[in-house]
Amino acid sequence: MRVGIIISHVRPEEKLLISAFQAQGVEPEIISDREINLDITAGAEQLAPTGVAWGDYDLIMERSVSTSRGLYTLMALGSWGVNALNRYETAATCADKFRTTLALAQANVPQPGARTAFDPDSALQAIADLGYPAVLKPVTGSWGRLLARVNDPETAEAIIEHRQTLGDYHHHIYYVQEYVQKPGRDIRAFVIGDRTICAIYRDSAHWITNTARGGKASNCPVTPELNDISVRAAQAVGGGIVAIDVLEDPERGFLVNEVNHTMEFRNSSAPTGVDIAAEVVRYALSTVAVQA
Repeated sequence: MRVGIIISHVRPEEKLLISAFQAQGVEPEIISDREINLDITAGAEQLAPTGVAWGDYDLIMERSVSTSRGLYTLMALGSWGVNALNRYETAATCADKFRTTLALAQANVPQPGARTAFDPDSALQAIADLGYPAVLKPVTGSWGRLLARVNDPETAEAIIEHRQTLGDYHHHIYYVQEYVQKPGRDIRAFVIGDRTICAIYRDSAHWITNTARGGKASNCPVTPELNDISVRAAQAVGGGIVAIDVLEDPERGFLVNEVNHTMEFRNSSAPTGVDIAAEVVRYALSTVAVQA
C-alpha cells in the first residue's frame, strides 16, 4: 500500500500519524507542499515531488498548514479520482465560515446566529441586528486569529475602518456572529466517519479558548446529545475526519461554532485516553479498502 502525507512541516500531529501508520505496517511518504508543482492541464499520471505518480497512491492525507495549498491540491486530486482525506468538498466548506454556516443551516444543526455584509455601513447594521456584544471573524482563518468581540458601535466602527484599509478582499467580507455567554469553556469534539471518538473541554479565562491561545484541555464525556450534534455537523460539511467546536448556551444547549478539517490533536489524546492518531489512521486505511 502506498500512502502520502502532504505537509508544510512535521508537527507533533504528523509525527503521531506517521507512527500510527507504521504501527499498521505502512510507511507513509512525506510530500512537502512547498515542492508541489501541478500540471493542471494533465492528470494523475504526473509525478508528485516524491517521484511517484499521484495516481499510484492508494491514499493521500492532506495535512498542510497552508489552507490555500491544501485546498488547491485537494481540488486537483479529487478531479483526477485520487483517494484523498479529507475530500476537497469537505475541506472547502470547513475552510470558509460562510460556507460552513450555510451547510449547518441547511442540515438544521443548531448554531449561533450569524450575518454577512460587504460594506461598512451594512456591517454595522448586521452587528446591530444581532445585538451587542457580537463577534467579528474573518471568513477564513484558524487558531483564533483576527477574532474580535465588539461591545459597542464605537469599537465596531474602529475595527471595520481598520479592515477597510487592508487590501485582501477577504477582509472586506464581514462575518458577524452572535456572542454566546459560554461557561468559561467550549468543547472540541473529534468526529471520524460516523462517530465522535472523544471530546475535550477547553477552559480559559479569556473568551477565546483555543489551546493554541492558552486554553487548557480536559476530558469531556461524549454524551448521546454531544455525539448527535457533532456527527450531524460533520455530515453537514461532507464528513471525513473533522473537529467540531461546540458552545454550551445556558438556554439553548449545544451550538456548533466551527468545523475544522485539518484538526490538531496534540493536547487531546492524553486527557481523553483515546489514541486519536491511531483512530485517524484506521479510518483512513478503511477508505482504501472501500476504494478497492
